[in-house]
Amino acid sequence: METKEAILEIRGLKKSFGEREILKDINVSVKEGEVISIIGSSGSGKSTFLRCINLLETPSGGEILYRGKNILGDDQDVNAYRTKLGMVFQQFNLFENHNVLSNCMVGQMKVLKRSKEEAEAVALKYLKVVGMDQYVNAKPKQLSGGQKQRVAIARALSMEPDVLLFDEPTSALDPEMVGEVLKVMKELAEAGLTMMVVTHEMAFARDVSDRVIFMDEGVIAEEGDPKVIFNNPKEDRTRAFLQRTLSEN
Repeated sequence: METKEAILEIRGLKKSFGEREILKDINVSVKEGEVISIIGSSGSGKSTFLRCINLLETPSGGEILYRGKNILGDDQDVNAYRTKLGMVFQQFNLFENHNVLSNCMVGQMKVLKRSKEEAEAVALKYLKVVGMDQYVNAKPKQLSGGQKQRVAIARALSMEPDVLLFDEPTSALDPEMVGEVLKVMKELAEAGLTMMVVTHEMAFARDVSDRVIFMDEGVIAEEGDPKVIFNNPKEDRTRAFLQRTLSEN
């Protein structure tokens, strides 16, 4: 089997807020087409880790290599790097005053300098992928939470990023809407999209991921094949977390 190229290499990543050390020496390599789920208790550093990867938070130390170049180096174009990473947030972050189609076009035109016609064609393509092409003229307030999140995914896809980062994309949704968003994410994974997903959805982490990372107190306590992590974790703290989480579901 051919080895896929690493798109991202995270080496010795640290993040502190004042005296509080949130991330301690995180090392992860992300290969093309890989789906990585990041699990762990609230406060373990999962979302901060994701936000450091796309530089919404500035790391306190370490390196982030994108296709071999350290993007924390002085001469790197941070904005160009950011366009290579799509981000889907917990709270959708849609523009309330724009309709669905426009939400998926704005970034393309502003950041990627695409023409209106090209941006519209790309937006429609990805709205179709997530099953929201019927709603192009709707404003966010007319949509359910699940529909909003699918539009947010289409918006991220419209930028045609190398890696899509999901920060607990289902945690703000009503239970009956979680399934529709997870279905779209599963289809994207099957289509070969490179994804890093911070999630509480253990079935998704177990069944869809190529690799699971368990974070605890700002470190990667354990990572590996989902079957091994879920069925036979090496670390006591992984086992305790999974027993607690799976018994709640």
